Amino acid sequence: MNAPQPASISLRPAGVDLRVSVGTLQLKNPIIAASGTFGYGIEFAPIIDLNRLGAMVVKGLSLDPMAGAPPPRICETSSGMVNAIGLQNIGVRAFVAEKLPELRSRNATVVANVFGCTISDYVGVIRILEDTEGVAAYELNVSCPNVEHGGAEFGVDPVLTAEVVRAARKAARRPLWVKLSPNVNRIGLTADAAESSGADALVIANTYPALCIDAHNRRSRLGSTTGGLSGPAIKPITMRLVYEASKVTKIPIIGLGGIESPTDIVEYILAGASAVQVGTASFVDPRATETLLDRLERWCEDNRVPEISKLRGGIEVAGTGSR
Repeated sequence: MNAPQPASISLRPAGVDLRVSVGTLQLKNPIIAASGTFGYGIEFAPIIDLNRLGAMVVKGLSLDPMAGAPPPRICETSSGMVNAIGLQNIGVRAFVAEKLPELRSRNATVVANVFGCTISDYVGVIRILEDTEGVAAYELNVSCPNVEHGGAEFGVDPVLTAEVVRAARKAARRPLWVKLSPNVNRIGLTADAAESSGADALVIANTYPALCIDAHNRRSRLGSTTGGLSGPAIKPITMRLVYEASKVTKIPIIGLGGIESPTDIVEYILAGASAVQVGTASFVDPRATETLLDRLERWCEDNRVPEISKLRGGIEVAGTGSR
């Protein structure tokens, strides 16, 4: 008589379905490691099972290597942090040769963050990535200065946003996510520009311009003077942007800003997000993304939520009983 076989171990508690869809990309859960906070992913592989995450976004890739901003680059603030890394990276060719093979071996769902100072820079990075395997989607960082238009950020002008997204769409066969800037009066205008130009999803939003001063030496706490604010302090502001964009766009939204707990994740989903990205929390706890996954599973069980995607856009507006 054959000996009984051990029961298989599920990564999800029975009855809880954390799967979400971001356009055509199917993710096993809504937790994504944010660009710039997770390195190239390989750095976290010894302590996190990359295959468990919904996805991970590698730090921004440019055509050529970039040295980044002068130190110091990070400053802790009340309820958050300000950073000025300066988009330091090894360049897209080195990423493909040195980092991507190991990410493939670990079955990670990899999203490549792409940036440039000209439209041709964005297109050039995408074309190199198109010739390789192991990338699930692209995340277009449009919070970069366009040197061909006087240094204005692509992401603060709907016309410039449309131009760079349109060019990237022509070059890319894979899903195209557009990471919007929060530094606009009406997020719906840039959201609509990105959607109408070929974006498959929106990431809302990048960091907020900030300044930290040392009162003793009267200097900035950062080497590049100003930086970008992230962390819990920005969560209510960014959640409003997610909510407003969800009312004017039909493509999926990925919320990003101040996520530290499972309720933070659920709140973003209720506001209209399909998935979320975890950033600053990984500086506090390098295992934050995987820990949040475990906690989200338990939250869904405790609150009798068998399918998390059903919560999307479920916020009830006073007086209407609906979103």
